[in-house]
Amino acid sequence: MKESEILEKMIKFSEGNIHDTEHLLKVHAYTALICELESIDSDTAETARIAAMVHDIACPMCRVKYGNTDGPNQEREGAIMVRDFLADTGLPAEKIDRISFLVGHHHTLEGVDGIDYRILIEADYLVNAAECGYSKDGIALMKERYFETAAGKRLLSEIFGV
Repeated sequence: MKESEILEKMIKFSEGNIHDTEHLLKVHAYTALICELESIDSDTAETARIAAMVHDIACPMCRVKYGNTDGPNQEREGAIMVRDFLADTGLPAEKIDRISFLVGHHHTLEGVDGIDYRILIEADYLVNAAECGYSKDGIALMKERYFETAAGKRLLSEIFGV
């Protein structure tokens, strides 16, 4: 299955929830941009882009089950859900394993073990900072402590003036 088909499948999975759909599209776009600006190899970039598409797969279920979409709930439930979601895509098992790991850790800022993980964290934060109205001071602190890619740092500076 092509990436565009996985993206379309995820949009359909969102069942018309405009916020969820727009969020995944924005995180996907930032992920793709950072991968390109950082000259990430094509296989790693594909993993990061697909992880960006499905990173919040558990949100609808978490809203029902827990009454919220808190990060730990998303990570726990999403890591399981994404395996079934990607099972029919033709992706290799090791890529699905990595995507499941990324989904299961996309709110965990410690122990980042690869550039795909780093880029997903940064792309999701860029979107969340705008959607949630994070303070300029908070964004600056996040940039200083957790952003590592030159592209991610530039985007924070250009978008938020930090």
